[in-house]
Amino acid sequence: MIRRLGKNLALSSADAPEASQQLERDGFAVLRGALSADEIAELTAEAERVFREHPPSRQRSDRDEFRYEMLNLSEAAHRAIGHPRILEVIEPLLGQDCHVIANTLWWNSPEFAGGPWHCDAGPHVPRPADVPWDDRIPYPVFAIGAHLLLKPCRVADGPTAVIPGSHRSGRLAPFDRIHDPELTYDGRPAVLLEGEAGDVALFVSDAWHRGTPASGGDGRLFLQAHYGRRDIAQRIRTTVEVHHLSPEAIAWADTPRRRELVGLHDPYFYDG
Repeated sequence: MIRRLGKNLALSSADAPEASQQLERDGFAVLRGALSADEIAELTAEAERVFREHPPSRQRSDRDEFRYEMLNLSEAAHRAIGHPRILEVIEPLLGQDCHVIANTLWWNSPEFAGGPWHCDAGPHVPRPADVPWDDRIPYPVFAIGAHLLLKPCRVADGPTAVIPGSHRSGRLAPFDRIHDPELTYDGRPAVLLEGEAGDVALFVSDAWHRGTPASGGDGRLFLQAHYGRRDIAQRIRTTVEVHHLSPEAIAWADTPRRRELVGLHDPYFYDG
């Protein structure tokens, strides 16, 4: 666990919630009943409105199951991303000044096909498989994803699966097994982040995880918020849309590498 010490970081000796400890140890946790019935109803109504009023962004995705930058589209999203049940769990890991780096609404159909094992970002501390982590050093967490469930998500609906402990691997999931539902890490099989409406599923960005294929359920509806340390830039909009550059700096960036140097990156995970 960490805390801010002026502008820097230090270890924290304060007691942390069990969910914070589970995130640090296992890479995931589920907060049961975090949202009230009224909060669920308000966010669901907002989801319906946003999907109705805002077409999918073709610049960032040609899939109709996402709506990006929800905190710019919904006042209810403001309250949701700042929910005290979430902040009390993630702040001991990311710092009291952590911020939202991406905020996406998902509405997957009952035909949701799932996806491959992946990390949202990182691994932030890459290392060879034969170099074990020294458990005397708290494993650093740089970003955490939160799925605020607006409807029940059970096996048939295609819940997210997370492989416990994989966030500590320092590696990506094996490329020859990225679609293997039986993939394990250190002998530990995947856990399905099932839940009821109002539950919040949390996972460390480095963890190996995937959306599982739906099988006759009702699909998924959830507000996703990614939280990052203060040192990690927001990715709510692409760098083409939001940057710190003068026209002269943009004109100088006339090669792919120069564009990266001045901060004009191609869209990647979190971006948008």
